[in-house]
Amino acid sequence: MKLFPRLWCDAARAAWRESFALGGRDVARWFPGHMAKGLKRMQSSLKLVDCIIEVHDARIPLSGRNPLFQETLGLKPHLLVLNKMDLADLKEQQKIIHHLEGEGLKNVIFTNCVKDENVKQNVEYCIMVIGVPNVGKSSLINSLRRQHLRKGKATRVGGEPGVTRAVMSRIQVCERPLMFLLDTPGVLAPQIQSVETGLKLALCGSVLDHLVGEETLADYLLYTLNRHQLLGYVQHYGLGGACDDITSVLKRVAVRLRKTQRVKVLTGTGDVTVIQPDYSAAARDFLRAFRSGVLGRVMLDRDVL
Repeated sequence: MKLFPRLWCDAARAAWRESFALGGRDVARWFPGHMAKGLKRMQSSLKLVDCIIEVHDARIPLSGRNPLFQETLGLKPHLLVLNKMDLADLKEQQKIIHHLEGEGLKNVIFTNCVKDENVKQNVEYCIMVIGVPNVGKSSLINSLRRQHLRKGKATRVGGEPGVTRAVMSRIQVCERPLMFLLDTPGVLAPQIQSVETGLKLALCGSVLDHLVGEETLADYLLYTLNRHQLLGYVQHYGLGGACDDITSVLKRVAVRLRKTQRVKVLTGTGDVTVIQPDYSAAARDFLRAFRSGVLGRVMLDRDVL
């Protein structure tokens, strides 16, 4: 028997949410304070490098970059690499570039370091690779090594922030010209512009999910997908239709994926074990589907554009 919530979201006929209820969330506690050390180490290594590559997520090209990079490392030539272009909706790519040029960034390229797309454009001598956590800094270094040296991974990569912990020694990525890169830990701005910017960073994996809350992130993702009319999640999970209520969606996803948990309930006759949908597991799967591109290409900064 199919399980439908009492209202399988008349949302198909109703207007989507026009704003996301931020509910007084404290962004500060999402961001570790130790990142200032990483920035100081980068500054001390500046004398070793000829220029700086800043890597950022192409799904949030205008949000969440650390302004301290430009302030403290801005003495060197600067290239902005917008990575994960395969996951981003880039229909308005020229508008993005124009917007960034207005901020003084003249050198911007889009890459997909998993498939080595547009990576050959990067050539220099000794380059420091910087950026917020989990945007693909180590992946860029490994991609350049594959392109120019035909060698495998030199730096460890991962789907969660915090894999690179310290400024590393020089890593060779090319012979002619002889080129080395310095990998660095991800450093977030000490003060994020807004809670919504923090949510965008978290959706892209720059903040550990549990710090924000998996169900909160899943709700913000649902809000964003619906508002942009990106309804691929309906087909992916075999839902009865689009919906703007995260509890209803996660319940259907959990049932669909057979993600359930046994919970003891105290009744007048004693403890009774009931089977309930595992909302946290459903939220994790929803976020994984988004981050892997299964739900389609997304531009989270469409509102800024």
